[in-house]
Amino acid sequence: MNTAVKLEVRDLDLFYGEFQALKKVCFSLADREVAAFIGPSGCGKSTCIRVLNRMNDLIPSCRITGTVTLDGENIYGSMDVTALRSRVGMVFQKPNPFAMSIFDNVAYGPRMQGLRDKVTLSALVEESLKKAALWEEVKDRLKKSALSLSGGQQQRLCIARSIAMEPEVILMDEPTSALDPIATAKIEELIGELKKEYSIIIVTHAMHQAARVSDRTAFFLMGELVEWGNTTDVFTNPRDRRTEDYISGRFG
Repeated sequence: MNTAVKLEVRDLDLFYGEFQALKKVCFSLADREVAAFIGPSGCGKSTCIRVLNRMNDLIPSCRITGTVTLDGENIYGSMDVTALRSRVGMVFQKPNPFAMSIFDNVAYGPRMQGLRDKVTLSALVEESLKKAALWEEVKDRLKKSALSLSGGQQQRLCIARSIAMEPEVILMDEPTSALDPIATAKIEELIGELKKEYSIIIVTHAMHQAARVSDRTAFFLMGELVEWGNTTDVFTNPRDRRTEDYISGRFG
């Protein structure tokens, strides 16, 4: 596994007004590594991944201290937010395809960045859909509305849309919670393929999913990162009693 640090978070505090949602969070993610964030609802998992591509900037009451670096560069310094969001893609809990064709969904980001050449664009759309394991299912209906796809296909389309921006990191906020078991299995299998090229962070309520797909696991509780380590160690030999209680189902 590549040990180069891709993302590093140090002493991260996040406040919504007076409320502190994250407390002194520290972790680093290596290049082409999958991390799972687990913990009960409202514990800070989603808030934390939204820090990583500055989604919280949209909330007026939000205040952040600490440092977050991508390839050693502070993302809250002079880094352009649009450039950051193409390097750090996001896939949400509910599939959110645009009300346009399958092709146009995937081509949207590159077009926004000025890519106009039809041949290049077509090749990029095809490659992105292949990487998202969706090409064979949609190649004959690229002009059809993305909204005609099943939920699982829509989520893979959203992953393809993210891939088309050629990101380095893909954030997934409970990407399978709205999907059936078969669609969920496809997304999990896809994560295994995608990690060959990207660093991935997945927020999940399903502990068996975290155990299956991730190299490292973070356990959050009440805004605190209680435990961060190799997934096998966190699940079989947690250092903190609170992690053990959560994993064994004693609370949460």
